[in-house]
Amino acid sequence: MSQEQQPVRYGDVFHVQGELASKPVAPQDAATLQAAENIALGKIQRGGPATVMQSAADVNERCGVVHHDDITNIVRDEGATISEADAGGNRVVTEAIGGQVVGQYVQPGDVGATSIDRRDAITVGEALEATALSAGKKPIDESDAAAIQAAEIRATGLGHVVPGGVTAEAQSAAAYNARTMRDEDKTKLGDVLTDAALKLTSDKPVTQEDVEGVIGAEIRNKADMCTHPSGVAASMAAAARLNQEK
Repeated sequence: MSQEQQPVRYGDVFHVQGELASKPVAPQDAATLQAAENIALGKIQRGGPATVMQSAADVNERCGVVHHDDITNIVRDEGATISEADAGGNRVVTEAIGGQVVGQYVQPGDVGATSIDRRDAITVGEALEATALSAGKKPIDESDAAAIQAAEIRATGLGHVVPGGVTAEAQSAAAYNARTMRDEDKTKLGDVLTDAALKLTSDKPVTQEDVEGVIGAEIRNKADMCTHPSGVAASMAAAARLNQEK
């Protein structure tokens, strides 16, 4: 009899301890760190911790150990974080899950300056584009459209939806998806939000007030009154935290 394949746990791929080390890597764990990398650094690091987590999560999902929407309780409750420190003109980037370091690397000062500039003003549009990476395969529903609408209104300051804008696309997609049976035929968040910043008539840095408005819009339109772990509200919250830390 062939031995059942074991899940890839955090302790198998990172030098972590305690409860985290024993947890299988889940798809939404990887998505959460991918979103954090994209917001903080401007891109997902090739060969970085988020990429390692994605590979591990893919294996675990194929084995049936986790489902696509699963997120580890430690990531859900304590989050995935990226911090930066100056070291002799270079930038030391540290990535952590639940407070435990899963990656640390040095980037030259000139590259760091560009990324730090991004951190100074992570905008609503950039947060929406990060959602396209973290939850791009999620079919758009009414709660997503409501969260996108709240985000766009705060970005533009107009107080209403712009015809043909990102909210209009999301609302149309949500209506279409509600009439569509198969998930593979539905319009996904990535289809609408990949170039979200270009679709906004104006943009602004994300604030905690923006986050509260988006969270409220997202949960009011969900039966379980919870935000998606790597959806619009989650990306906005990550952007606000980074803006406050600077």
